[in-house]
Amino acid sequence: MTDDVPAVADLLAGAPRNWGRWGADDEVGTLNHLGPAEVFAGLAAVRSGRVFTLQTPMFHDHGDPSSPARSAPQRYMVQDQGSWLGPEPPDLPGGARFADDVLVSPLQGSTQYDALGHVWFDDQLYNGYDAATTIGGLHKASVLPIAERGVVGRGVLLDLAGLRGKRHLDRDETFGCDDLEAAAAAQGVEIRPHDVLLINTGWLEFFYSVPREEFFGSSYQEPGLVYTPSLASWFQAKEIANLATDTIGNEVLIDPRNGTTLLVHCALMRNLGLVFTEICDLRALVASCRADGQWDFLYAAAPLKVVGGTGSPVNPIVVK
Repeated sequence: MTDDVPAVADLLAGAPRNWGRWGADDEVGTLNHLGPAEVFAGLAAVRSGRVFTLQTPMFHDHGDPSSPARSAPQRYMVQDQGSWLGPEPPDLPGGARFADDVLVSPLQGSTQYDALGHVWFDDQLYNGYDAATTIGGLHKASVLPIAERGVVGRGVLLDLAGLRGKRHLDRDETFGCDDLEAAAAAQGVEIRPHDVLLINTGWLEFFYSVPREEFFGSSYQEPGLVYTPSLASWFQAKEIANLATDTIGNEVLIDPRNGTTLLVHCALMRNLGLVFTEICDLRALVASCRADGQWDFLYAAAPLKVVGGTGSPVNPIVVK
């Protein structure tokens, strides 16, 4: 740790926690807020039946907007028509042919859910699990319990870029709970307990509009939430079930005030068990909501059931 950067543990001393709130064995955190009533609340928000999918395209010509700290996803063919043009073509009785390919990717290399054991400090994960349980795979608080449960409820989109009159927020541009409340008030939408909260910064608009070198730059930083004690208290009091944004990390990677990294992850994910979804392609949904003024909807998502996984790709679905 750099000498002039304060310890996360010191900055979060006394911050709210949800450890034990849903039992000593809990591994899904704020998804415990979702039940039949929340499913029906989501269904009640459906008006037109229009469907939106929120995963970013994988292997787009522009590339994948995943973290520069991770290797880029790769896809290659292992079987195609070329297999039958070689000297030893496969023998398939009857003449049928097929194509197959392989994906090699970080589990968080696309739109994805974080496992609650993804980030920690002081050798403890969410709910007090020992950090040693991450060795060789997450034996506690992996993405598997989230995937087995699934996520269905009422979603609300907050348009932070629209609130500030911008196509996209700037690097290092931060926002907090007061800004979220201001966006909801400006849009005329209510943030209710147990909602799935989607936040538009316009960051993927920026990604697809400039060369990758300009987007990532020499030292990558993005807009996002910044930690304050009131932010953690707000999310706990509001009982938000799931936080999703169009940025890679849902927060500014490096806190501009103190130089710490992943402080919001530690405060909300590790301490509260708030489930994170990242890199959501909100562009079509934002355009629709701005056009018709409907900012709530049915939200559903099911990450892959990866045993011991730190996260999983996902293609969330919104129905308006």
